[in-house]
Amino acid sequence: MFSTVIMVVQLILALSMLLCFTRALLGPTTFDRIAALDTFGLILVGFIGTIMVSQQSIAYSEVILVIGILAFVGSVAMSKFLERGDLFERR
Repeated sequence: MFSTVIMVVQLILALSMLLCFTRALLGPTTFDRIAALDTFGLILVGFIGTIMVSQQSIAYSEVILVIGILAFVGSVAMSKFLERGDLFERR
């Protein structure tokens, strides 16, 4: 029963990753694409988490950490670049 629930959750997460990927490709604005890629990264973290639960191991915990950090830093950097036009302030 538990493995069935995990498989259904993975199927839903895979479908939502597909929808986020299409939004990132077809998004009308750059901000939509940034939001879609950030959401894609967060859903990927959840998907890998469900894989860890189904395998009953913590083998991918570092992968989850790296993907989460990269998604956050990428979103912040792109948002700052689009808002100001540069990433680093020059004095």
